Amino acid sequence: MNVIVGFQNNFSEGLYTKFKSYRYRVFVEHLGWELNCPNNEELDQFDKIDTAYVVAQDRESNIIGCARLLPTTQPYLLGEVFPQLMNGMPIPCSPEIWELSRFSAVDFSNPPSSASQAVSSPVSIAILKEAINFAREQGAKQLITTSPLGVERLLRAAGFRAHRAGPPMVIDGYAMFACLIEV
Repeated sequence: MNVIVGFQNNFSEGLYTKFKSYRYRVFVEHLGWELNCPNNEELDQFDKIDTAYVVAQDRESNIIGCARLLPTTQPYLLGEVFPQLMNGMPIPCSPEIWELSRFSAVDFSNPPSSASQAVSSPVSIAILKEAINFAREQGAKQLITTSPLGVERLLRAAGFRAHRAGPPMVIDGYAMFACLIEV
């Protein structure tokens, strides 16, 4: 496995195109999210030139996982789309808190047999460790993410220090919460 971390402009055009197609396949085709995705490439308003990414590839250079990292000092998913998950608490806005979003570890050539296997897979753990290391290098002390409720237990089981930033809420039929992960 090869894990690449950096800002959008650090990625070759070929890798970035494969990455956008991978996200479309994961979030639109596999998970069924209703997103506007021209050319079957998934990007949103938070994907900009200064957005950081983690991309995992297998030996054949197929993408098998990814994540997006944004400082909370600029617009980000939790703050703009899911602020209700903070339960009235202030939305984080600090260079010491970065958002982790669009996290996936789906290997389409070798899919996991369960959701818990996907979250606790070696690919997921490698992506999360690289995201934490990169965020730490940028001055972050915490990551915040919008997550399904089961992720909290799996993060702890994998040895990450994570806790709720607000109580879980049902959004579009899923129990979600804002999760803080210590860097």
